[in-house]
Amino acid sequence: MTTMAPVAVPKVEGLSLEDKVPDNVEVEGDDVEDDEDDEAGGEGAAGDAKKKKKKKKPKKKKAAAAVQSEPPRVGLSKIFRSGVYPVGQEVEYKNDTTKRITSEEARERERLAQGDPSTNYQNIRRAAEVHRQVRQYARKNIKPGMKLIDIANMIEDGTRALVEENGFESGIGFPTGLSVNEVAAHYTPNPGDNKVLQQSDVLKVDFGVHVNGRIVDSAFTLNWEPTYDALIKGVQEATEAGVAAAGIDVRLCDVGEAVQEVMESHEVEVNGKVLPVKSIRNLNGHSIVPYVIHGGTPGKPGKSVPIVKQHGAHMDTTRMEEGEYFAIETFGSTGKGKVDEEGVCSHYALAPIQPEHYTLRHQSAKNLLKSINKNFGTLPWCRRYLEHVGEKNYLLGLNELVRQGVVSDYPPLVDPEPGAMTAQFEHTILLRPTCKEIVSRGDDY
Repeated sequence: MTTMAPVAVPKVEGLSLEDKVPDNVEVEGDDVEDDEDDEAGGEGAAGDAKKKKKKKKPKKKKAAAAVQSEPPRVGLSKIFRSGVYPVGQEVEYKNDTTKRITSEEARERERLAQGDPSTNYQNIRRAAEVHRQVRQYARKNIKPGMKLIDIANMIEDGTRALVEENGFESGIGFPTGLSVNEVAAHYTPNPGDNKVLQQSDVLKVDFGVHVNGRIVDSAFTLNWEPTYDALIKGVQEATEAGVAAAGIDVRLCDVGEAVQEVMESHEVEVNGKVLPVKSIRNLNGHSIVPYVIHGGTPGKPGKSVPIVKQHGAHMDTTRMEEGEYFAIETFGSTGKGKVDEEGVCSHYALAPIQPEHYTLRHQSAKNLLKSINKNFGTLPWCRRYLEHVGEKNYLLGLNELVRQGVVSDYPPLVDPEPGAMTAQFEHTILLRPTCKEIVSRGDDY
């Protein structure tokens, strides 16, 4: 999920679906007879020997491997019964003179971090594995001719089932972005939206999963005819450049420079005209903290990861720090390279800084605010999610909450140049004490 601003892809080893189940789970199997001669017993004058059968013993055998269904509906706790989930791609920090990967001190800090409920790595990895399995199915099954609302339901039904949705313990991280063509981000179908995916469309799919508030945010782009292949390739390679540049003590501005250099080395030919691929300069990646997708807390904003080179006083020389958690996302466009808010809103969240004084005049607004706090807290949501938790006739109350500044609205982000096309890729990374973990890495990207 994005925020507004003021190469070959390596495969992850050990993340295929065939290797998901711990092989240390045992269950009772079939009984097996084990006949052995007992010592001869002295019965009667003849003292004839008598053979006895040993009592049947149940034989232990490994459980059959649990297999994910299609569509995916098997909760991950039933597959990873040990509670240990796959590690993402581990990458040594660039130019690391401290040798973090072999440092005993760093290893100890990492051990402590794994046990800290606010940073527990298994929460992050469980969310990441849900994302991988759901998107694997989605990438195979999203096709032109489908309604966007059906695509959203496909992704969200799978996410809810695999993460075993349970209030604030586990669930969807933010509304499923299904932004098409010139729309770069923040579009998800509202109830009743019948928009159909076309063969010529470029579709951005951006969805999130959380476990105990640890959100995995990852996105990809799909197309079905080759005109914009070069755009999609450029954006994916730019994301990889950003991921590679990121690390402990790295300046945020340096990540942006690395992204733009790769992004803008690409161009697209459309109807005989060559168009440069531009980084969308007012979109960026972001830090993530528990239950807050765009990092930060009231009074302490999160960190934004630019996707363009910054200059002079605009250079953000803030550094990434050990233990931080980032969404590295990049957006490319064949148009203006800048987005505006445009269109019917679907994305909402409680305002990061609540107004000191406000008066809600309608009871529907008061009731809706209670429902938002109960079901979403600081997590973003959309109109469909309000209906999912049973809300009806909520528009009057919702509009009042937005007017009062209690709820923030996030309209679609659109490149306004006629004919512009946009693409997006995104990974979530964890800056562990010993190495950088690309937690959302999969075999697909």
